Amino acid sequence: MTRAFAYLLGSLALLQGIHAIGQDTCVSFSSASNTFPVVNNKKASPILISPDEWPGVQIAASDFQADIERVTSVKPSLSNFTTPASSPAASKPPSGSPIIIGTLGKSSLINHIVNTTKLDVSSIEGKWENFMTRVVSNPLPGVASAYVIIGADKRGTIFALYDHSEQFGVSPWYWWADVPTTTHSDIFVANSGCSHGTPSVKYRGIFLNDEQPALQNWAAEKFTNGTGAQFTGSPFNHLFYTKLFELILRMKGNYLWPAMWGSAFGIDDPLNQPLADTYGVVMGTSHQEPMMRSTPNEFNIFGKGTWDYTTNADNINQYWLEGAERARPFESVYTIGMRGFGDLPLSETTNVALLEGVIQNQTQILQQVYNETDVSNIPQIWALYKEVEGYYDDGMRVPDYVTLLWTDDNWGNVRRFPTVSERNRTGGAGVYYHVDYVGDPRDYKWITSTQIEKVHQQMSLAIQYQADRLWILNVGDLKPYERETEFFLTYGWDAGKWTSSNVTSFLNQWAAREFDLSTSGADNVASIVANLTRFNARRKPELLNSTTYSLINYREAETVLNEWSTLLNASTQVYNSLSSAMQPAFFQLVHHPILASSNVAQMLVAAGQNNLRASQARLSTNQLADTVEQLFEKDFDFETQYHTMLNGKWDHMMDQTHLGYFYWQQPMTNSMPMISRVQTKKNALAGVMRIAPEGTLGAWPGDNPNQCAQGYGCPPPTVTLDNFSPIADRFIDVGAGGPTPFTFTVKSNSAWVKLSATQGSISPSNPEQRIFVSVPDWSKLKAGSNSAQITFTATAEGQPSLSVPVTFAATKNTPASGFKGFVEGTGVISIEAAHASRNSTVQGISWSELANLGRTLSAVTPLPLGDVAFDLGAGPTLEYDFFNFNNVQGNVTVIVHMTPALNSNTDQNPLAYGVQIDSQPAVKVVPIPSEVPGGLPNGWDTNDGWVANSIITTPTKFSVTPGAHTLKISMITPGVAIQKIVIDAGGLVPSYLGPPESISV
Repeated sequence: MTRAFAYLLGSLALLQGIHAIGQDTCVSFSSASNTFPVVNNKKASPILISPDEWPGVQIAASDFQADIERVTSVKPSLSNFTTPASSPAASKPPSGSPIIIGTLGKSSLINHIVNTTKLDVSSIEGKWENFMTRVVSNPLPGVASAYVIIGADKRGTIFALYDHSEQFGVSPWYWWADVPTTTHSDIFVANSGCSHGTPSVKYRGIFLNDEQPALQNWAAEKFTNGTGAQFTGSPFNHLFYTKLFELILRMKGNYLWPAMWGSAFGIDDPLNQPLADTYGVVMGTSHQEPMMRSTPNEFNIFGKGTWDYTTNADNINQYWLEGAERARPFESVYTIGMRGFGDLPLSETTNVALLEGVIQNQTQILQQVYNETDVSNIPQIWALYKEVEGYYDDGMRVPDYVTLLWTDDNWGNVRRFPTVSERNRTGGAGVYYHVDYVGDPRDYKWITSTQIEKVHQQMSLAIQYQADRLWILNVGDLKPYERETEFFLTYGWDAGKWTSSNVTSFLNQWAAREFDLSTSGADNVASIVANLTRFNARRKPELLNSTTYSLINYREAETVLNEWSTLLNASTQVYNSLSSAMQPAFFQLVHHPILASSNVAQMLVAAGQNNLRASQARLSTNQLADTVEQLFEKDFDFETQYHTMLNGKWDHMMDQTHLGYFYWQQPMTNSMPMISRVQTKKNALAGVMRIAPEGTLGAWPGDNPNQCAQGYGCPPPTVTLDNFSPIADRFIDVGAGGPTPFTFTVKSNSAWVKLSATQGSISPSNPEQRIFVSVPDWSKLKAGSNSAQITFTATAEGQPSLSVPVTFAATKNTPASGFKGFVEGTGVISIEAAHASRNSTVQGISWSELANLGRTLSAVTPLPLGDVAFDLGAGPTLEYDFFNFNNVQGNVTVIVHMTPALNSNTDQNPLAYGVQIDSQPAVKVVPIPSEVPGGLPNGWDTNDGWVANSIITTPTKFSVTPGAHTLKISMITPGVAIQKIVIDAGGLVPSYLGPPESISV
């Protein structure tokens, strides 16, 4: 099949053919006067490489050869080539024009070409991971022209090769996600070639973590004969890691923290560490594993004494010395410092002076091992993770050449960025980030739940504030987070390509590349993926419960399920339209996460509705119980479908339990949410009919604590509606109170009331019917309050007639003539932050929309980023015109919904913004309180804290009379991202996502 499409990616050029994500293209699939043939008319240009080239480049060249064959079914020759200057037995000139690969300063072949042709390589010479390519005339005796691929260093060459492979049609995920290669009969490259400068982030890596039960069980099945490593039993041998090394390099990554729970990279397979270096992957160890040793696992095997530096320093130093000696031959980044055993803090008695002594001794170890007094050229990081950041806050310092690795809160919110005074350190700074986590307030490691828009919003701050020396991403088992992993590495490779205005287009490019889609098809899949991650990021699936989304207010739970249903239908349509070869990739990367996540959402909402109906004495309780049980079993069916596809290639990768959490740690098995049942043969005490109006947990007739405060002798129910309600009707459920069938009628005493039905029948097989009540013509109502009575009457054989009256209160409001803006409905003005009436610019900064970021629509943040801060009310300002008809004792409450964040500019310079109504004094809002050193602020924690809820809400009261007003939100500090504003005029009721957006006139 052939793919040729064009699309515009923000600031990127209009492209033809395949675009390597994050890299400008030089590849085409038809001949032109200014192109060089890689494959043309079933003939491939030969590939030449020098025998003295880096081994990793030779491996990549072999992959390059295989990739060309994957795309064209033509296999080019790959030959070692020596020049007369480098060997008396020089190779014969190839027939035709070759592709010549090599590293500047390493390859004698490339050195010869540069010297004899005077090729200008100054743009890459001596620069980290740069590359250039171009057609060169007369590069070798007897060769008229060649396409020369030159790297400034070994990874520069490796990245050049894999970049071309991606442009040819080979996804980095061709093996790890079974993405089919897009085939072409011919491949051409531009004579001017491709190039890439120094990456935005020097070290760009991933961290395999929390790898039990999924990744470890899978690797044991696929890469061992049932017996793991000698000391640890780990299955992560060189057969596993070489697959991973290739993937990392294809994504332009260069760094790895290996699997650590139950594993020890350096001893599990003696080939692990040398092969990492051979391939070109820089190795490190995690924040808790100093000096290139897998601690605690290796210390448990080889260490002497206890992990206590106050009493056992000599043995610990010897243990670290052996780790450094083992790592010395290979390219490594040393983690320094010390944490407790098993990712725990050190003893409370540990003091800064002791830890500084630890690092001094580690420095001496490096000096001894490398036989150098100055070890500043040996890459070292100090991970400021959890309590270690507290040591820094308390005054602990490390040598200037050590990289300070700032961390997020494990939930994607970076705790600190370098201040201005910290940005001149020679070691620079980096970020440790998570898309998977085990810990408080709850594990999340089952399925994708991170928005790339959130990653970009946080890591763009890292770029701005120069935390760009090293980025490491905790990817857990890797497989559920393929797309997010690639975005993280792609952004670190070339941050300048991705701005707030085009970052969402990453998904379009990704979808086009992975699934061989047209522009419109890629747009569709990008939208599907954006909603998948939005829905799961609202609240991690592991934290969802049966009442997360309101069952009674704003139709929230039903809206969420409708969204999932729409998303599932869209994904299913795409899946069914793909070829059988493409379906496994789409299933892994898109469809399975939607199937499984949608199923969990449906199950939990059904459980909530089940328990609600039980409290309302409704027979439909039992149908919902059956539904929950069916959905619970389907969860395993989706897991099985994943494990059995492709003859079980990914067996165990979905082993992770995720249902039935009762504390932070994963449950030992999936368990179904609690459900209730009512007796099928017994009628409710209050009669055969149950009436449950929208907006209440109560049901009539009879007693229910949700009908009124005392729970008995309560008046008939009332439902309310006004003409500016974003939900234009109300419903009333008519349900069975037991096994007795009945018919019912619905009548209103007012002609202006519209009923969706005036009669119906209820039975055990049809236990409820929903009646919608609305006002089709508000002009027929008087201004202000209007009231009607709706009577539900049930008739059942052998039973007395049963009637329930419901008051329908309709309020007709009218804003002032000529008003434009948002109008109060049901006592609330709800506004998506992007929908401002006006947006001012100050010093070139204004509020800009971050598309897709957040729980409902998007977010807004001040851009461009910088160190600029403003006094209260002086910064760029968003204005929202609104009209209210009500207040509460003369006040309204403005509730701002802000994207979770931390005071990453230090607590002394916290995130802040200003809120003002009309000309009243502006109020400075500081949503995040200060934290104890190494800790987290109040409000962050618990299952209902702002990190679990994925939102920070801050209320501010203003004295406001009914009428037209303007709400103003002004910038004080950068980094604030606001999603939604809710103005409570007395009608706000509880919900998870907040009220739907108000009507704007």
